[in-house]
Amino acid sequence: MENRRKHKRLPIKIKLAINELFKQDNEIIDHINYQAYVTNISKTGIGFECQSAIPISYYFDARIDFSEKEFFYCVLKIVRIEEHEGYYIYGCEFVGLAEFLSDKVDMYEASLLDDK
Repeated sequence: MENRRKHKRLPIKIKLAINELFKQDNEIIDHINYQAYVTNISKTGIGFECQSAIPISYYFDARIDFSEKEFFYCVLKIVRIEEHEGYYIYGCEFVGLAEFLSDKVDMYEASLLDDK
């Protein structure tokens, strides 16, 4: 199978709290309080696992923590969902992420290489 990814996925463990979902047509689903666990990150998005079913094509605000001092805030769009036994795996794209923030993913990748 051909790999069409633009950027390498990097393993990461981050806990996310998803409190509100929204669409561009001002449709909002609030007070949901979903807990999600980010499993990978790239310069274009993240993958995460969650026990709750979340509709595709919705957006949410997130804080991506690499460490106490290295983090950024972003908007993510849910673009893919796979159902597994008892949980779901999601793929999300960063929306309008500034280049200097996406560079933090490069710094994270460099830190992974330094740890080897």
